[in-house]
Amino acid sequence: MSIWSRLFGKRLTARDGGLYEFFGGGDTWAGESVTAKSALNLSAFWAGTRLTAETVAGLSLDVMEKRSDGVKVPAKDHPLQALLDESPNADQTSIEFWEGIVLGLGTTGNGYAEKSFIGTRRVALNPMPADTAVRRNANDKLEYRFQDRGKEIVLPAEKVFHVKAFGEGDLGFSPVEYARQTLSITIATEKMAGQAYSKGLRTKGFFVMPPGEKLNPEQREEARKRFVEANSGPNAPWAMILEGGMDFKGISLSMKDAEMILNRRFNVEDVCRWIGIPPVLVGHAAEGQTMWGTGVSAIMQSWLNLGLRSRLKRIESAIEKRIMTPEERRRFSVKFNYEDLLRTDTKARYEAHEIAGRAGFKTINEIRRYEGDPPVEGGDVIRTQMQNVPIDQADAAAQENQT
Repeated sequence: MSIWSRLFGKRLTARDGGLYEFFGGGDTWAGESVTAKSALNLSAFWAGTRLTAETVAGLSLDVMEKRSDGVKVPAKDHPLQALLDESPNADQTSIEFWEGIVLGLGTTGNGYAEKSFIGTRRVALNPMPADTAVRRNANDKLEYRFQDRGKEIVLPAEKVFHVKAFGEGDLGFSPVEYARQTLSITIATEKMAGQAYSKGLRTKGFFVMPPGEKLNPEQREEARKRFVEANSGPNAPWAMILEGGMDFKGISLSMKDAEMILNRRFNVEDVCRWIGIPPVLVGHAAEGQTMWGTGVSAIMQSWLNLGLRSRLKRIESAIEKRIMTPEERRRFSVKFNYEDLLRTDTKARYEAHEIAGRAGFKTINEIRRYEGDPPVEGGDVIRTQMQNVPIDQADAAAQENQT
């Protein structure tokens, strides 16, 4: 979709993401244009954004019913269950759909989908562009505008599922816009490295003649061909002979002097800081840190608890607010199955099952159901350890065990 066609005829503001993209990503200290596309060309930004999107999309999403006793149980027969967790529309799987929503949150700060109905029944969530324009009309009602096959579509708020990233007001803040200075420096650093390698790491400089010696036009042309042009091509010689006291004076920094390696390492950490993901998860270990061990496990758990969990809650709240009706919200809620992340850690999962079963939180069949095993006879009885009894009943319990 043309940025100009989307912006033409509308009132522009400094918060408009399309305006930012139209003017080349805004002014940056390093002079490099920054857009969502150029940001995703950076390996750290790509890896962090992809990991977050794939992790969220890979979790199961359950519609939960609130019973009269306050307990929430899965509502497998609710119409939203299949829509949210199996087939949101005719073209996408649920994983593909939620990856797109989370990708929008990680780039423009917003994810959108059009709600389709047959009568009053919700039948599909069709993806909308992440750069959809959002504004309020003359009646102070939200409108969503985007291009579909050359035609401008305008939707009211009640027909749009909108998930906002961290921010305020009608839109979430765009990570790409706010990180543009960091991203521009990173792009400039990568470009400098690429240019240096493309020239075979050769240094720019001057061929200096001995003091007092001046070349005539013919000598100057001959020197230019022998020294300048001969060292300009991709197949330039690796060594040359400088005659008559001629010297070479470099005027550009070497890779070592420019601290290229240190700068590139810091850029990875800075990009990860903006997108809220530990660098070790994108394959970057800080100095003195290994890629494995208990320390890395603690870092990953911190990301799951402090970074990923808030994003899951943000999506859950948006579903309940903008897809469910007020009547449904009083009885139903939605929940990402956060415990799915434990499935790759068999030891931690089994230890959690043991604690839950021993303390009476779960029955044997509930645990077996979670693991995909069939129920067993007597497995629906809550069990607990006999030693965990009130202290004034300890003697009676001991006597009963002896008998």
